[in-house]
Amino acid sequence: MATLSGVSMHLQFHQVRYFLALARTLNFTQAAKQCNVTQPALTKAVHKLEEELGGALIHRERRFTQLTELGKIILPTLERVFVAAEAVRHQARSYQKKAIARLKIGLAPSVSAALITELLLELARTIPELRFDLREANGDELVALLLDGEINAALVGEAVELPERIDHWSLFQERYMLVLSREHAMTRKTAIPIQDLRDVVFLERLGCDVVGRFMRECFVDHPGPKVVHTSDQERHLQQMASAGFGAILAPEHAPRLPSLAAIPIEGDPVRREVHLLAVAGRQYSPALDAFIKIVRTRDWTSALEKLRNASAPASNNDNIRNAGSQHGDSLFEPRIRTTRSEDLEARLSWQPHSVER
Repeated sequence: MATLSGVSMHLQFHQVRYFLALARTLNFTQAAKQCNVTQPALTKAVHKLEEELGGALIHRERRFTQLTELGKIILPTLERVFVAAEAVRHQARSYQKKAIARLKIGLAPSVSAALITELLLELARTIPELRFDLREANGDELVALLLDGEINAALVGEAVELPERIDHWSLFQERYMLVLSREHAMTRKTAIPIQDLRDVVFLERLGCDVVGRFMRECFVDHPGPKVVHTSDQERHLQQMASAGFGAILAPEHAPRLPSLAAIPIEGDPVRREVHLLAVAGRQYSPALDAFIKIVRTRDWTSALEKLRNASAPASNNDNIRNAGSQHGDSLFEPRIRTTRSEDLEARLSWQPHSVER
């Protein structure tokens, strides 16, 4: 019998698996069906787990089932423990087969690889055999690549029309910031009023609808700011902004040059939601299975805050909020080629874990 060992406890592997299924479904019958066991067997295993942990994990009130406070607290840890235990078993099988898998992840231009580099490093420490490719394309192109099997999963913004064949999971919401040279007078403000943006020159990334949406929603009765310079490459726009050509609207998490500052706009008028995409009904490889599970269970609030703190400028001006993370990208320099417009290859590990849909 496979077991999981804690500091002062001895958890049965199947007990954890049954509890995770119950936490997902909040239904004993459905959880038992997913685990291919009888309901009494599942109930008994969960009770044993509660005894081991010293408190109730599930609260039943007539036909309603919910996690207790202890259940909610312990759930993320048990998720990670289960993924790790499954990875050990799969690593042994993969070693025997000498299999090298490839995981292909698509990123929309406004979704930085800094969001997932920490996750990839975590996976890389476990199994080095997996090759990892990053592809950059706009949302519609990424959907087409998913359907064609050219990529396995994608992270995109919300402005994408999704066919029924695409599964999608909301990960987090974030605001857009005004990014401009640190020499600009506006960087001395804690937040920029909408009316102060009327005379700002904007730099626009081709194929991005954010600036257009911003103009429509914030300047209904006014012509609004000018969009003068454009490029299809984020790095070119940042260089132009650094030189003083204008300002960029960028998501709060996005990495940026040290010479640039990210300032909030009063009222946060432009926000977006980031989604994880995969093809519905298509059999997941163990690598894709693990990637989807770890992305979906991540504490994105803490992750985004960590990115912001890591990129805070080394000065006394606490009013400037840096949206990027040069540190997040630099973690992969020894192992990954950092060319966003090309396939990005690296040897990574993977953890198999079933993903409910």
